[in-house]
Amino acid sequence: MLDLAEELHRWAEEGRDFAVATVVAVGGSAPRGPGAALAVDSDGTAIGSVSGGCVEGAVYDLCVEALQDGRVALERFGYSDEDAFAVGLTCGGVLDVLVMPVRADTPALAAWLAAAARGETVALARVTRGPADLLGGALLVHADGSYAGTLTDGSPRSGSAAGAGPSGSAAGTGPNRDSVETGPERDSVETGPERDAVETGPERDGGAGASWTGEGGGGAALEATAAAEARAMLDAGRTGTVEISEDGANCPGGVTLFVESSVPPPRMIVFGAVDFAAALVRAGKFLGHHVTVCDARPVFATRNRFPEADEVVVDWPHRYLRNTTTDHRTVLCVLTHDAKFDIPLLEAALRLPVAYVGAMGSRRTHEDRERRLREVGLTDPELARLRSPIGLDLGARTPEETALSIAAEIVASRRGGSGVPLTGNGLPIHHDRVTARVVRAS
Repeated sequence: MLDLAEELHRWAEEGRDFAVATVVAVGGSAPRGPGAALAVDSDGTAIGSVSGGCVEGAVYDLCVEALQDGRVALERFGYSDEDAFAVGLTCGGVLDVLVMPVRADTPALAAWLAAAARGETVALARVTRGPADLLGGALLVHADGSYAGTLTDGSPRSGSAAGAGPSGSAAGTGPNRDSVETGPERDSVETGPERDAVETGPERDGGAGASWTGEGGGGAALEATAAAEARAMLDAGRTGTVEISEDGANCPGGVTLFVESSVPPPRMIVFGAVDFAAALVRAGKFLGHHVTVCDARPVFATRNRFPEADEVVVDWPHRYLRNTTTDHRTVLCVLTHDAKFDIPLLEAALRLPVAYVGAMGSRRTHEDRERRLREVGLTDPELARLRSPIGLDLGARTPEETALSIAAEIVASRRGGSGVPLTGNGLPIHHDRVTARVVRAS
């Protein structure tokens, strides 16, 4: 739903009611991952997509129904071998889609949309499986562990998960605790009929999990545990599902939460204010990165030359890198291919826990660069992280083609792709790495 946050926030500010359908689990070769969403307002206007076209019409109808009857529903869409023209995914995948009516004054969801539209670090936890009274309940969780909303009796509450356990998580939780991730191996996603009503609103038969009343303080305990789990997911920058017990215990039980993490866009730092850098800035912005250009030469590192960059910095590259903030999602692209800039920069870069380090240059330049880096003490494992020459082999010549080859390698590195043509290789089209969706920098 992050892709729609700005537009949905505008709808809420305008007082428009709408229904939003969100992909909360996938199995097999699904066209879009968890978090993909389609929304329909009371006038019938639709935005977004859950499947790239396969089931959009059916999901649109479900949103209209939700607006009319006010019910929350969890629907499953899959491929039907018996009837290829039935409502389903012709790619053979399975989607679980949560459909929720949203009134303009829905507190937790409206607050999350506003925060996500501003690019803040927040998570939205929603119940996708469990007792009927809980389905669709939502909590807004902040990075400091504070939360607001309700999962139980409809009465908005607020609190903090900061004291629920070690490192601000409930006992047994935290970034290292295994969550129930989405993907083909997820047990709850079955390759059943093309469209099954998995769960619906208040009329749903509770089955093994009876209706939840929140009596005896259980609602508050459940919400505190849910907030702690969501905070752990947010700390790791992940979107996915996690299971907890109805009584608020941390062990997997009768309640499944879908957690959407809104985190600031990942950084791309381009070192070297060269012509190739201008094209790479555009590619980085297209991929949703916050892009910085850094060069020690003020005559080249100018805003006029890089109008689409978020930042243009005049500084020695290695000094800037040591003084700026990076994380496990940061991408570093070294385009200077000048030893006096490259060696101290790469010495620092290859020792940082960043996502990608690439350096431009010929194979001869790479051999000389590697020799110099060994001389300054870099180890074989550190050198193995260097993508040099930078980019995939596309036969690129122009700056734009080169930027495309670099961007393709960055995506392949992030998603676990091989970089080889899909035609005839028999490899999966979609890979199973679960990453946080990001808010595009404005």
